[in-house]
Amino acid sequence: MLALLAAVLAAACGPSQTSLSPSTIGPLSTGSAAPTVTVAPLGTPTIEPATQEPGTPDPATPEPQMPEPPAASIAVDGGDPVIGELGTFTWLNGGSDAPWLDGYRIHVGSGERLTLTMAEPVPVAGWTVSRQPPGSRDDFGAMGMAQGSGAPVTFPAPPPGSWSVGVSIRFTGTLGSASYYWLIEVD
Repeated sequence: MLALLAAVLAAACGPSQTSLSPSTIGPLSTGSAAPTVTVAPLGTPTIEPATQEPGTPDPATPEPQMPEPPAASIAVDGGDPVIGELGTFTWLNGGSDAPWLDGYRIHVGSGERLTLTMAEPVPVAGWTVSRQPPGSRDDFGAMGMAQGSGAPVTFPAPPPGSWSVGVSIRFTGTLGSASYYWLIEVD
């Protein structure tokens, strides 16, 4: 037993270096390469920088650190913006499933154009706008109104009446997608 203790102490205090692999030191955060940890003589740890693994996001353009997609609002030219009700979304490593929502109320005039604005600068890859009568709980029967790619997201008001309008946005890269809803009253 004393010989074993002497061997362990000699190894710890000797001139050689020991490298620990990521599996030896335990799991690290996902999404980046694991750094190499080296134990130098006298137990002084050094950390060598990790190299970027292929297919991982470029650290120069960090992904947003929000728990869910940013808020979206719509407005007509000169009108007050109204924040949309967030429905189904996938965002980074999470998401939420929701039925079709009526959304928050906004009054617009017939023929006006609505413009969507994101609360945070998140790049938009594509979008679709659909409408249906208030009280609908799924997207079966929803009527398409507009679609496009990139920003700005702008579309004409639906016909006169009361409509639940859903805007589905697909974000660039691996950010995900989100649906936002408004109850649009058109005069």
